[in-house]
Amino acid sequence: MVELLAPAGSYEKAKIAFLYGADAVYCGTSSLSLRTRADMENDGLAKTIQYAHSIGKKVYVTLNIYAWDEKYEEIIEQAKMLEELKADAVIVADGGVAEIVKEYAPSVDIHMSTQANIVSLHSCNFWYKNGAKRMIMAREMNKEQLRYIIEKKPKDMEIEIFIHGAICFAFSGRCFLSDFLAGRSANLGDCAQSCRWSYNLYAEETNNPGNLMPIETNEYGTSIFSSKDLCLIKELPEIIEMGVDSLKIEGRLKTEYYLASIINVYRNAIDDYYKDPKNYDYTKYLNEIEKVKTRGLTTFYFNDRQNKDIQEYAGKQHNDNYQFGGKVIEYKQDKSIIEIRNRLQVGDELEILIPHKIEPYNFRIDNLWDTETENEIEAVNPGIQGQKVLIKLPIKCEKDWIIRKKKN
Repeated sequence: MVELLAPAGSYEKAKIAFLYGADAVYCGTSSLSLRTRADMENDGLAKTIQYAHSIGKKVYVTLNIYAWDEKYEEIIEQAKMLEELKADAVIVADGGVAEIVKEYAPSVDIHMSTQANIVSLHSCNFWYKNGAKRMIMAREMNKEQLRYIIEKKPKDMEIEIFIHGAICFAFSGRCFLSDFLAGRSANLGDCAQSCRWSYNLYAEETNNPGNLMPIETNEYGTSIFSSKDLCLIKELPEIIEMGVDSLKIEGRLKTEYYLASIINVYRNAIDDYYKDPKNYDYTKYLNEIEKVKTRGLTTFYFNDRQNKDIQEYAGKQHNDNYQFGGKVIEYKQDKSIIEIRNRLQVGDELEILIPHKIEPYNFRIDNLWDTETENEIEAVNPGIQGQKVLIKLPIKCEKDWIIRKKKN
């Protein structure tokens, strides 16, 4: 069965990813991966690997920066640690980093990052001959190009592709815009997402310099670089049948709510397809994705290299209909403890996201109780981190199940 690979920006997010059906997660420390704002350091990384192995899951560690020489002492130490922890693989982009991993973590598999811009069988074979087991293909490739590589590659070479999440305006993330505008290098994991910013554009007539005329902007400017999010839920059967080994979801900085929602969708879709391929209906999975998306969706170049429907010109990055309600901390038949993430009040409509089930369980809040006094209250706000409330849940829930709130 094809692998479902999910992001984990922290140990807690890794647990959510596994709970909702991920076979493996990818994560890394803030200084050596391409997410400097991910909440994970060496201790969290070790805990994640140990926990994953205890439940029969895998962890791939991102060590995919393009490293200056002064970074290599730290890289060597992390490679030694990953050898000791028996990480399942290291994701690298830089040839120098790959050489360090081979020397100091010889038992750990090497996966070539999408940052390496692998777009051909020749490139795949180069990295394979230099010790890499898996190729994470550039997101710009179409299905014919992927199918050709899968048919011609060495038998034990693995192929991984992205199936959902943010797309970078640059070629597979190799971008210098953030460094130029904000002094933060995307290739060192510190991207300011300058492509998501709104810009004011002006036309200047050559013979009349200084007379700037604004072009097609609204009150937010225009988001000419901002891409829609990749979504290949409709194409999932074709991807599985062509022989892709691993399906990757983007989003190490996304919330637990987003991860639970999207991972659960693809887990159900994959399992349902294997059980009954002839009756695969992508619309029921897409309906769930629509509840959590914050940008428009695109198939990017997977079906058509000429596809122009890839840019999010409006710059919208919020969801008008649903939001993160909370997380189950402890289930009790009468009053369960819920950690809230947005305001909850009596009368709110909620959905419980049940792992391995595509349909959420809908219910309405009839009562709320204060966690300390157990007095009835009308509403609760997330004023402090970890704010909790007591709710009577309509079904038996497990710890860490996610609750979605429908906006009023």
